[in-house]
Amino acid sequence: RLNTTCSKEPNGNEQQPIKLGLWGMRIVCKDVTAETLYDVLHDTSYRKKWDTNMIDTFDIGRLTVNADVGYYSWKCPSPLKNRDFVTMRSWLPLGNDYLIINYSVKHPEYPPKKDYVRAVSLLTGYLIQSSGANCCTLYYLTQVDPRGSLPKWVVNRASQLVAPKAMKKIYKACLKYPEWKRKHEPNLKPWRYPEQNMLPCINVADLTVQRADSLENIDESSVSEEKAQHHSDDDET
Repeated sequence: RLNTTCSKEPNGNEQQPIKLGLWGMRIVCKDVTAETLYDVLHDTSYRKKWDTNMIDTFDIGRLTVNADVGYYSWKCPSPLKNRDFVTMRSWLPLGNDYLIINYSVKHPEYPPKKDYVRAVSLLTGYLIQSSGANCCTLYYLTQVDPRGSLPKWVVNRASQLVAPKAMKKIYKACLKYPEWKRKHEPNLKPWRYPEQNMLPCINVADLTVQRADSLENIDESSVSEEKAQHHSDDDET
């Protein structure tokens, strides 16, 4: 069973998307442990199996035993340009619960690409709370600047369709992960066991916070929904 709700204002009304895309969601996942959900959010190899909106993702390097820097790119409806991120991510087990947060940074070896719009995660967080032996709740909050002057229909579609479907995909991916992981390096979980982490070390002095106003702002506001070619985000994991 999966329940999803948008975050609420104190008066009970659903929040509307704001300029910088502040979205909050909650998923209650039955038959999924908090540990499994935590592993799914970390496992980049498995993400390539279930995240059909993703173009590419990989870990760039590590900062500490619970912080790293990574790259992620995702598809936008044509003729909009695809977006990508370079983010610093940190994580922390909290007893039976787990916390993962990230925000965008500049890395000297991964500047903006010609064919992508470099988007900015101002702050994105996942809180996983165990609610029983085989049930958990995922709280998701993100504030993202996608850069570019986007048409209103893109923002509406992202908040009303793409984000909820993505959360459902995570749930479905969690149900299939234990079986998949048993066949794919079942003991390899560097996010749990730091001694397994073979990523190169990154000097924090080489990183700076990615400011949105330092990036090119592409005007895509004239792209109509009728002309846009939507990719499917209903594929099964």
